Amino acid sequence: MNQPVIIAEETPPISRSAEQHTLLSHDNSELFYRYWPAIQSTNSQRAIVMFHRGHEHGGRMSHLVDELQLPDTAFFAWDARGLGQSSGARGHAKSFATLVKDIDCFIRHITEAHGFKTDQIIVLGQSVGAVMLTTWVHDYAPEIRGMVLAAPAFDIKLYIPFARQMISMRQKLGGIFTVNSYVKASQLTHDPDRIRSYNADPLITRPIASNLLLDLYAAGERSVKDAHAINTPTLTLVSGSDWVVRKQPQYEFAARLGSSNKRLIELPGFFHDTLGELNREQALTEIRQFTSELFDTPRHQPDLRQSDQQGQGYQHYKSLATAETGLKQTYWQLLQKMVGLGAQLSEGYRLGKETGFDSGSTLDYVYRNQPQGKNWLGRQIDRVYLNSIGWRGIRLRKLHLEQLINQAIDQLQANQQPVRIVDIAAGHGRYILDAIAPRKDDIDSILLRDFSDINVTAGSQALIQRGMDRFGSFQQGDAFDQASVAAVQPEPSLAIVSGLYELFSDNSLLQSSLAGLADAVKPGGYLIYTNQPWHPQQELIARVLSSHQSNQPWVMRCRSQGEMDQLVAEAGFEKCTQLIDQWGIFSVSIAQRR
Repeated sequence: MNQPVIIAEETPPISRSAEQHTLLSHDNSELFYRYWPAIQSTNSQRAIVMFHRGHEHGGRMSHLVDELQLPDTAFFAWDARGLGQSSGARGHAKSFATLVKDIDCFIRHITEAHGFKTDQIIVLGQSVGAVMLTTWVHDYAPEIRGMVLAAPAFDIKLYIPFARQMISMRQKLGGIFTVNSYVKASQLTHDPDRIRSYNADPLITRPIASNLLLDLYAAGERSVKDAHAINTPTLTLVSGSDWVVRKQPQYEFAARLGSSNKRLIELPGFFHDTLGELNREQALTEIRQFTSELFDTPRHQPDLRQSDQQGQGYQHYKSLATAETGLKQTYWQLLQKMVGLGAQLSEGYRLGKETGFDSGSTLDYVYRNQPQGKNWLGRQIDRVYLNSIGWRGIRLRKLHLEQLINQAIDQLQANQQPVRIVDIAAGHGRYILDAIAPRKDDIDSILLRDFSDINVTAGSQALIQRGMDRFGSFQQGDAFDQASVAAVQPEPSLAIVSGLYELFSDNSLLQSSLAGLADAVKPGGYLIYTNQPWHPQQELIARVLSSHQSNQPWVMRCRSQGEMDQLVAEAGFEKCTQLIDQWGIFSVSIAQRR
């Protein structure tokens, strides 16, 4: 990394001095951040973590440390990767999800390096930073105190007609390229000092990678559409005369927000730089009051374990289980016939029709990702089928499973514990066998279970073919039978449940299964579990595809990550870390038995 460029912080000068630090994120990229310790003590620690606009850096938020007048509160402000003094190509990242994962790493670093608990933290984000926060809170369900969103960039105004479509098309044809910001400082704020400092700031980065811009739009749309899954106390500040982003999605987000403590304030005449406006004291007063109230009262954690019987997600699930009528019914019936025609040519569609699109056989076929069909047309249909966003997410989930399985094995070995693995619903077992294939000598035992005879037979053959039958076995078993799961032998130090709980809406089934796993795994052992907090094709799947369960429609209820984590915690496991795909569909988490 090149030597960082040090520039003066915002004027007027702040009375608190910033410490300068770095951390290594999930891929060992070095991120720069500033830390302002509190100058007054209270009975509990308090921290506000700030996330800047796109193109900018944390130094441009430093004026807030004094202006918010919260001497008992510590402040942090990072430079996002590719911006400011952090590492990475300027304006670039692998994906928007990479930046969101950086947030998770940053908050975890603050708790470990500076001694703050997660529930002592409030996050504050402007524009792009605010969308990163809503995505993080939705996908990772952190138990923070609250969040403040200033002019969240859920929908950026691109004044050229069809600009978004043109950017997407150019990227598909020629790969990732950079888009320069058209926004002038005078369109961000009325404050002449802020305008001058913006124009003179050598760390402002105007280019943004095309993939990040497109990902930003997708993340913003998802945050608004699925806001009911967010239960974090939230203050949303809307700039009344914003040239950069549209206001309507901000109102829709606030209206749909699942939190019982939510506020929206529109600030008339404000430009996009809400917290750097000339009359920003109006905004700061709202933030000061909101954050002080959150810190001064006990944190309220809503009980999400009844979400299988109530709430917006449950109501949506029930509506998908109800047959459509009229033109909608005709439309879905046409798509069902198209799937039937596809099954005559495409191997993937044929397998799904015969065994269920959620079966272990289908999943194993998706993992192999080798288009097959009766002829050239059949293979092309199969290629499109395998490339659907849901199946791409499934294959990325497999990679995340392999990563966390190996991480758990490493940790067990570091703790001098035996590596005894059990998977209670392994399907054909491909993902776990692929994960341990390079390190078979590190495994003491592996027990794979599944309810389906077909899966047990195929999985047993896979064990033999890979030479793992000498330390492994495949048995039939019910993953929801608490006593059966609790009695598995040998006693596991690593339990895995992947792709199972997503297929069942009833939380009582999960509670029985997780209780059995808690009985089986002793303190210090690990649990790896998956979840599906959101799916862009949820209605399509429910109306068109069939399940392995008696060939009924495949109707899924998406569980928020918070709901899933609460069920795991109830059983006696403490979540350690999480991975999730860039579309926010499938998460993989690891938790330790307390």
